[in-house]
Amino acid sequence: METRIAIIGIIINDLNSSEEINRILHDYSEYIVGRMGIPYKEKNLSVMSIVLDASSDIIGAVSGKLGMIPDISVKTVYSK
Repeated sequence: METRIAIIGIIINDLNSSEEINRILHDYSEYIVGRMGIPYKEKNLSVMSIVLDASSDIIGAVSGKLGMIPDISVKTVYSK
């Protein structure tokens, strides 16, 4: 199976969503190369970036599941 590198950027407006985000990321942990989370207390939000090495289908599944969580924004950038 051919894999691609992707970055999923997440802005979390409701910090109560963290548990559901972490559950999804745990389910796909074998594809995660690294992750970084930055709390931005002045704006009462957090920013995360997730680097994946996976098939386009897996990356799309992770991004789609995260995108269904209320009060977060998700964007994905793929390598060529």
